[in-house]
Amino acid sequence: MSGRDCLDRLAQASPAVLPSLLLCDFGNLEREVERLEEAGAAAFHLDVMDGQFVPNLTYGMPIVAALRRLTRLPLDVHLMIERPERYLREFRDSGADLLTIHVEATAEPAAVLRSIRDMGLGAGLAVNPGTPLDGVERCLEFCDLALVMSVPAGFGGQPFDRAALERVRRLRQLAGDRLLLEMDGGINDATIGDCAAAGAQLLVVGSGIFRASDYGEALRRLTSLASSGKR
Repeated sequence: MSGRDCLDRLAQASPAVLPSLLLCDFGNLEREVERLEEAGAAAFHLDVMDGQFVPNLTYGMPIVAALRRLTRLPLDVHLMIERPERYLREFRDSGADLLTIHVEATAEPAAVLRSIRDMGLGAGLAVNPGTPLDGVERCLEFCDLALVMSVPAGFGGQPFDRAALERVRRLRQLAGDRLLLEMDGGINDATIGDCAAAGAQLLVVGSGIFRASDYGEALRRLTSLASSGKR
């Protein structure tokens, strides 16, 4: 599936709740993928952390490749790594469909976004809560997706920063319907409706899904709350 096809598919599914696999049971990865597919997940969100751009260290290309063998759903790969331009081809070859880099992580984000597009993938640009939007705004013509972090990247268990809602509204105003908008961090039953109402189409959820005994029920509830907020 091309990056453009994945983007179109996700836009049509909007608002889509994307499971963040960071909290899944990696010892039973195949079963976790099956459960999420049966639950109706539209795509999988993968958080790649390098221990440098963020203090946490997660996984890299082998896990992306393993997931690619297990599913045909889009793989939305969020690169929380320094100088992501060094590894674009490797993540493409591992099976990523969408690659999102951080505006703070590279000196030339526009050039990196162009490289991602040239490889046939969807190109995303992420921004942390404390970073001005100016850098993202300058790169919008090179983006297919913008990811607004509602907590600082790499830290779990933080409270949702409601200032992120206005940032989403601002990006929607600037980009119109051309851009897919995604939010990540602190998204749960209490916040997901406001995120969708602000214009977010892709809503990344971790504990709200993986700490539930029934993934299907959790996804249905979250999607319903997002849909109610969007109206």
